[in-house]
Amino acid sequence: MIVSINQPAYLPWSGFFHRIAVSDTHIVLDHVQFEKNSFVNRNKIRTKDGWVWLTVPVRTKGRFGDLSINTLEIDNTIDWRKKHWLTIKQNYFKAPYFYLYSDYFEDIYRREWKMLNSLCREINNYILASLGIDTKIIYSSDLHPQDKKNALILELCRITGASVYYSGILGKDYLREEFFRAQNISVRYQNFHPQPYPQFHGGEFVPYMSVLDLMFNCGEKSREILLTGQEQKCHLI
Repeated sequence: MIVSINQPAYLPWSGFFHRIAVSDTHIVLDHVQFEKNSFVNRNKIRTKDGWVWLTVPVRTKGRFGDLSINTLEIDNTIDWRKKHWLTIKQNYFKAPYFYLYSDYFEDIYRREWKMLNSLCREINNYILASLGIDTKIIYSSDLHPQDKKNALILELCRITGASVYYSGILGKDYLREEFFRAQNISVRYQNFHPQPYPQFHGGEFVPYMSVLDLMFNCGEKSREILLTGQEQKCHLI
């Protein structure tokens, strides 16, 4: 039983979905404290001039220190939905597979969203389905864990019956592997590097973009590229 854990993210990069795809169960860590300038409410997309951030504005005033991700409200006094859709459309509408996904995302940005967690859940479930990833998804806020930090990860692994915890590469800096071994749980680390694929804007390949960049450029090849970690043939048409 391979279990991975990650905080929810807005329009995540391909490595986020790779880790889910190779897991049996993925836990969305949504009950922990929101951290400013994280990928929970923002990500990057490719433009002809490089990349830009798309950031969902959130209400944090006076709440830092007691602001779990699953209670985070979107600041809809800012017209972020129109800006995000126009930015995505302007930069990808000529990409070869934009048309496969455009109706869905246009509808997403027409709808008003109150909670960031709901927005991320809706979009990421759609992306998982589009990539053919059927890993079981569990939300930590539904599990009611009691521990914190390193102990929290171990507790979630125990609750879900993990025999392997599949960590992000940064876990090497803080995980106490001996604690996991004591519970008969081995630890593996993801070492994912996006392989170059044709990007519509051309020029030097720009990695670490939102997975939308891969999907709009490679369409149905996206799953194969993501899972194999090898450069695949997808053509600009």
